[in-house]
Amino acid sequence: MSRPAPALPLWLTHAFRAQRGPVPWSAVVRGGLAGGPLLLGAVLAGLPAFGVVAAVAAMLAGVADRPGSRRAAVERLGVPALAGAAGLVIGTWGGHTLGALALTLLLTLVGLLAGSVSAVGPVASTAGTQLLVASAIGAGMPLPGTGWQRGLAYLVGAGWLLALRLVLPGPGSFAGDFRFDGERQAVAAVYDAIAGLLGAAGTDRAPARRAALTAALDHAQDALDGPRLRRYASSSAERRLHAQYAAALPLAEAATALAWAGEAVPERAAEGPRRLAAAVRGNTAPGPLPAPLRNAPALRALDDALLRAAEAFDKPAGGDLHTRRRSPGTLVRTVLGGGGREYGLRVALCFGAAVGCARFLHGSGWYGQHAHWYWLPATAVFLVKPDLGPLVSRVLCRAAGTVLGALLFAGFAAVLPRPEGLVALVAVCGALIPVATRHFAAQTGVVTVLVLALVMVGGEPQASVSRIGETLLACAIVLVVGHLPMPGQRGGGVRARLATAERAARAYLAHVQGEADGTVHRATRWTLRREAYRTLAEARAAIALAAAELPALARHSAGTEDVAGALERLVDTTTACAVDLDDSGRITPQCTGQLAGLLDELAELRERGPGVRQFA
Repeated sequence: MSRPAPALPLWLTHAFRAQRGPVPWSAVVRGGLAGGPLLLGAVLAGLPAFGVVAAVAAMLAGVADRPGSRRAAVERLGVPALAGAAGLVIGTWGGHTLGALALTLLLTLVGLLAGSVSAVGPVASTAGTQLLVASAIGAGMPLPGTGWQRGLAYLVGAGWLLALRLVLPGPGSFAGDFRFDGERQAVAAVYDAIAGLLGAAGTDRAPARRAALTAALDHAQDALDGPRLRRYASSSAERRLHAQYAAALPLAEAATALAWAGEAVPERAAEGPRRLAAAVRGNTAPGPLPAPLRNAPALRALDDALLRAAEAFDKPAGGDLHTRRRSPGTLVRTVLGGGGREYGLRVALCFGAAVGCARFLHGSGWYGQHAHWYWLPATAVFLVKPDLGPLVSRVLCRAAGTVLGALLFAGFAAVLPRPEGLVALVAVCGALIPVATRHFAAQTGVVTVLVLALVMVGGEPQASVSRIGETLLACAIVLVVGHLPMPGQRGGGVRARLATAERAARAYLAHVQGEADGTVHRATRWTLRREAYRTLAEARAAIALAAAELPALARHSAGTEDVAGALERLVDTTTACAVDLDDSGRITPQCTGQLAGLLDELAELRERGPGVRQFA
């Protein structure tokens, strides 16, 4: 009898994971029209260096571009672009006025700031990345002009891609109002996720479907809640989408309660949300909705929510998105908290060490007097970003992608005419970025080809060999620094997110228990529920990345998965209690007993292991 093959460790298997899905053709078109045309225009105008800066900005904006609404893209692409322009100004000033040691100290401080701010969220993390990359480019890339001129060129490049994102049609643009393609798709996905959770009730697929519902609600909330000139929705189409999103929240609450009960529901229960999803996606009326059975509190809540949804679809009057803005004090506490401090210190050490090493090697002429020393710290930035994957996975993918990309470019450079062939190569790589972002190695390979092409268009020689050497050196630096002991307790980012999730879960529970005294505020309840599930999803993502690190790092977050599971059960149970409360006016003894047991379980887990003892 043959023995089963041993399972590969998580830190290795993570390097082979890739996202799946249809090709984002609208993003591919935007990518093809971004860096290439900008570079071509600059070359024809006799300003190839500024065209290179603009193309780099368009490339980084293309990496940050994700599916979603146009409104959300303004913040997602615009804020990092401003940070990148500031980085170019800072780096240019430092590179022109400071010596090697002072420049290293300056960029190390920039790394501390960028890393700490990255703990705030995805947009802040992308802004921190572009701040660091642009500061390294400004300090080391031989470019004409002053810092503000370079920063302006950077804004032109990122702004061009953002303009394409706002102007060109996306998926679903022609179903009603052209402006609301991403929003409409996001709201429809919420109703599809509700139907999926109802269909999975009573099976082992229910937890995954509930997590998918949380992700769909988070995405829809972000898509509808982007920056706006007016405080409230200003058009009938936008108010309709807000009303349709708001109508999904009680449906999601009822579906979660049904999944928590662990019993299968009639198949026709999922038909109503599916018809609502089709109506949102096609911007049409849903028509008659099948009513489920009403022999349980959660089924009655589902029936009532469907009736309210039908009314909202027929006579939309807008709706609350049920979000709570983080105050400036909360943001500052996040930056200065355990996660921000640990992240900032790690980024500062890696970035500063890469700058110091690059300046030393460049000054000594150990591997030639080329002008690419900034490649080393810029590469270290991407390697030290935990939101791109676990450390070893990032290093393996970066090394493999760079070697493959450099070899491919060496072949292209030998046959393509200059500069027109290289400009075309930049356009092709820009179009490939939206697909390549599904795997870090593929993204690295495409970006490597694009960057090497930009370098040659800027007038420098082919540099594939040095690109490989500096990438491998950056991998070594980040691996060493990433495993150095740090002040304080490791795993601060995971514990900080877990602590935020517990506070949100307890606030939600306290509100529902307060409603049992007779004061019912469903809008506040849904806001707290959304916050609880969102913070739990963020904590789960951080825990999954930490678990895929090498054992020396993964042990610092041991036990946090159990805490996250207990918190999810607490929030699910609280949701079920809220549905019972709406139905009977009281919380059932069964719910009360389960809540008490879950709180005791959390207290026990907090005392059990070093990875979770200080999460609260």
